[in-house]
Amino acid sequence: MSANGYRDYFKVLGVERGADADTVKKAFRKLARQYHPDVNPGDKGAEAKFKEVSEAYEVLSDPDKRRRYEQFGQYWSQAGGGGGGAGVDVDFGRYGNFDDFINDLLGRFGGPGGGGFAGAPGGFGGGFGSGFPGGFSGGGFGSGFGPGGFAGPGAGRAAPVNLDAEATISLTFSEAFRGCERTLAVNDERVQVRIPAGVKPGSRLRLKGKGNLQPGTGRRGDLYLNLQLQDHPVWSLDGDQLKAELPLSLDELALGGDVRVATPDGEATVTVPPGMAVGRSLRLKGKGWPQQGGRGDLLLSLSLKQPASYSEQERQLLEQLRAARSSDPRADWISSARL
Repeated sequence: MSANGYRDYFKVLGVERGADADTVKKAFRKLARQYHPDVNPGDKGAEAKFKEVSEAYEVLSDPDKRRRYEQFGQYWSQAGGGGGGAGVDVDFGRYGNFDDFINDLLGRFGGPGGGGFAGAPGGFGGGFGSGFPGGFSGGGFGSGFGPGGFAGPGAGRAAPVNLDAEATISLTFSEAFRGCERTLAVNDERVQVRIPAGVKPGSRLRLKGKGNLQPGTGRRGDLYLNLQLQDHPVWSLDGDQLKAELPLSLDELALGGDVRVATPDGEATVTVPPGMAVGRSLRLKGKGWPQQGGRGDLLLSLSLKQPASYSEQERQLLEQLRAARSSDPRADWISSARL
């Protein structure tokens, strides 16, 4: 420390001023192990050095603190509020081993702990296998320690370590409708997951004890699977309701009759009443999305499907229909539209 009380935290950690977060973390880990009191029992100098590197890491690992430190130097903690750099008091006896301490310390400073899922926020180091749209996310380590722990600014009771993690799985409509099995690679372990029939977008499955692993303790969180459904060219799901558009010809809409339709289970025949308007729906009971205790209903919304071109005979018949038409379909609409 200089005579004016300024600590060069970059020099304390032995890194360049432009060092990135990973470089700062690696430097801290190396020095923390070197000066840890368990490695240097009774050495007050080593203990003081350990507290100094801990203080340096607390500042340089926090983007906001680091920005203010680089801008205002020794007055950084007064610029923009927020304590820091006030020293770190440590009760080393409360940790079972050194890895517990390091991971707790990194969590206190907002840095990543060890173990768990690769790519997760907080830097869990284990890792899922590939092939998951959306990737994985875990909850980072909590901040603050209880009495006897760190006594720096903002310290309080220890926040619980969140070892849970999340993954997003994309399912086809068929997989969601009928259910399926997926094999996941979780921390070098292959896990078979049964996805039940009838899951919907936003459904969440919990795999107990398959989340992030806390080194040194054997504690493991849960894995939550967020399910997404891929779009289907025919079917759509609106809440609990399975829907589809039913294309009909002009004569089918006008005259009605029995028509062949598709359902998730195959083809079926339904009766279309005569004079049905486009946009009206037919309800097929028990042909919809799987639900607890059975199946929901299927709604088929009627639409007019015109051919790319009409045959000569069809054109002649349409001409006759136009000549014989007894009402103006737009009369009421025009009358009601006047302002």
